[in-house]
Parts: sequence; C-alpha cells; structure tokens
Amino acid sequence: MNTQEILETALRLAGLDETPADSGVVVEGKNIKKIAFGVDIEVGELLLARELGVDAVITHHPKGGLPMVEFHNVMRNQIERMVQAGVPINKAQKALTERVEQVDRAHHVANYDRVVSAAQLLNMPLLIIHTPADILAETFIQKHLDRELKKADKPTVKDVIKVLEKLPEYKKTLAKPKARVGKEDDFAGRVFVAMAGGTSGGEKVARAYFEAGVGTLVVMHMPDDTIKTVKQQNIGNVVVAGHMASDSVGINQVIKALEKKGLEVIRMSGVIDPK
Repeated sequence: MNTQEILETALRLAGLDETPADSGVVVEGKNIKKIAFGVDIEVGELLLARELGVDAVITHHPKGGLPMVEFHNVMRNQIERMVQAGVPINKAQKALTERVEQVDRAHHVANYDRVVSAAQLLNMPLLIIHTPADILAETFIQKHLDRELKKADKPTVKDVIKVLEKLPEYKKTLAKPKARVGKEDDFAGRVFVAMAGGTSGGEKVARAYFEAGVGTLVVMHMPDDTIKTVKQQNIGNVVVAGHMASDSVGINQVIKALEKKGLEVIRMSGVIDPK
C-alpha cells in the first residue's frame, strides 16, 4: 500500500468523503508493509520507528505541517454534533467561536516543521489520522453506552463509568474514567459522547449541551479551568473517559482495517492494545 491508500482506508471507515483539515499525508511513501502507529509522534518516535524497521509512521495527534496549522478548522465540526444533541445551530456556533480562536492562536505560533522535517530527513513516510479515528471512537462509544445503559433503571454516573470499563481499552488503561463534574451516585440523565471535533470546546459548549437536555457529557479530556466553570454552572455531569484509552478505541478500528489489508502494525506512544 502507499500512504494515500492508507489514509483513504481510514476516511472510508469513518464515513468521510474528504480529508479533514487535521489529517493527511505529510511525507509520501509506497510499498508499505509495516507501520508504527502512535497517539503522539515526535522525533524520538521517528528514530525508534526506523530502528524497528517500519516502512511508515502514523501519528494520531497532528504534530506538524498544514494539519497542525489548520487544526482549529475541524473544531467547527462540533457544531453538527451539538445540533444532534438538540442545541440550536446558531447557539452552537456562538458557543464554540471563542475556543476556536484560542486554538488557532496557540497553533499559529507553534513549531509546525519539527516533526515533519525530521521525517523528511529520515526518509520516513508520515501520516496524520486524527478526526477519522475520533469519529470512530465517538460513534462506537455512544452506541455502546446507549445499548448497555438501557439495562439500568435510572442509571447513575457510576453506571456510565462501569459501562465504559467493559471496553478493553478502558479495562487496560492506567488512567481510568473519572467523574470530574458531579458525583458517581448522581443520576446520569441523558448521556452524550463528545469526542470528535479537534479538542475540548470549552465551558460555553458544555453549558449549551446541558441546556439542550444532556445530563452527562462523556469526553476524552477537559482542562481544569473548564471543569471549574462547569462545576459552578451546576447543571450537568462530566465523565472524563480518559485520553489514551478513548483515542485507542478509534485508532484500533483503523488498525484492524489496515491489518485486514495485510499490513503489520506496531502500536506505540499511547495506543492501547485491546487484545
């Protein structure tokens, strides 16, 4: 396979017709048979990959190139997810705007060339697969929670955590799911998973979800300042499922598809093996 075929495999799996701004082929390659796939790939991981004899490296988080600079643009995809939760589209857009601008400013001044130039100098093909894997994780975890929580009468936040921990990635992670807003014995209400769309949307987005009727928001991660503000709002619960485990849920689906095509994939840098 070549790098473009690998990328297209992930896009099709996630139901995407176009490559999101935070994903893509950074350094092209062909005749690829062995891949290293990590949540975060830096120069050290590229050197390790070379020692392991891989033909290409995939990073989940955008660590360079245009996908890093344009990362903030995929955050607007959260608007569609918020609308699915019942948030009016105009309210969703306004709730997200400030956070998008913050992320844009942060990435605008970052070193977007460090990892890319290292891959080029090492002649190591490099891909970024971010949004496709996050969509796969979000969809899979939402369906899992919906199916399992139907079995409980008035499920609590603790029930949400127990259901998450039935998945192998959450069983094996060292960083277990935690209730960061609300207590475990609080009623969960409507449980909604928000894991795609770049990064955390911030406290205004969380409030918009709760005001639309969501009782418990399940996310990969949430900054301390956002947690503090959402606690003060006192209108909903937040379960932080865990970053590496949640990313691994989506990444492992991509890996499974690549393995079916005959590729050997080495998990590294945060990717949890579900086996």
